[in-house]
Amino acid sequence: MAPILKSPDELQIMREAGRIVAVAHEEMRLAIQPGVTTKDLDTIALTVLGDHGAEPCFLGYAPGEHPPFPATITASINQELVHGIPSDNRVLEEGDIIGIDVACFHQGFVGDAAFTHPVGDVSRSAERLLRATESALTAAIDASVVGNRISDVAKATMKRAGRLGYSVAREYTGHGVGRSMHEEPQVPNWWHSRRSKHKWEDCDLQVGMTYAIEPMLIAGRPDLMELEDGWTVVTKDGSLTAHFEHTVAITEDGPAILTLP
Repeated sequence: MAPILKSPDELQIMREAGRIVAVAHEEMRLAIQPGVTTKDLDTIALTVLGDHGAEPCFLGYAPGEHPPFPATITASINQELVHGIPSDNRVLEEGDIIGIDVACFHQGFVGDAAFTHPVGDVSRSAERLLRATESALTAAIDASVVGNRISDVAKATMKRAGRLGYSVAREYTGHGVGRSMHEEPQVPNWWHSRRSKHKWEDCDLQVGMTYAIEPMLIAGRPDLMELEDGWTVVTKDGSLTAHFEHTVAITEDGPAILTLP
């Protein structure tokens, strides 16, 4: 399926949706500290979205055989890669790292972004992982230019992660964003020169394409499993993970990040 190209006017709406998500990020960053629950953070995000006339994308989302997601954000701690469910019982502790993903609908379009944040003082290894994951996101954004292909974006993520000594999540990808939270194309975090090694479709980057890039780096082995809640994905060996994401538009002047304040 071909990607859906956006007009300049549609990109302006997506930029506002992304700005709302960025405001929610900032409010949650200010609140992250030991003793805060992931449900507290979810409440902050829901309030910010409502104050700006936006609606959460994740709340009630139920793709495939998944149960409806019960919250505004995903909140994934330490070895949890993605899709952690906020709860009053999940209390942040000194030394944790927490990945938070937020997506909203605003005037018919979606903004989607994620970040991973330290809770108080964290280990040097955790700090390195966070820096490396942000660096992989930067490399993938830099590769998002006309003349490149989706495979170039994926390879940029994979190469930066590997150079810094980390695995990437292979089963979970970035994705097109627009009127729906998930559109074509998929934007993986790795690429193999032999198509038989992966299932992703390659395509040329075109002006008007919009997609979410979301590197997910793992300090240990890349083997993952889904918990019984039907959502939370964790590393099998218990190793730390980090997740950063921006929604990006392809323009004639280079990549435009739509999910900044």
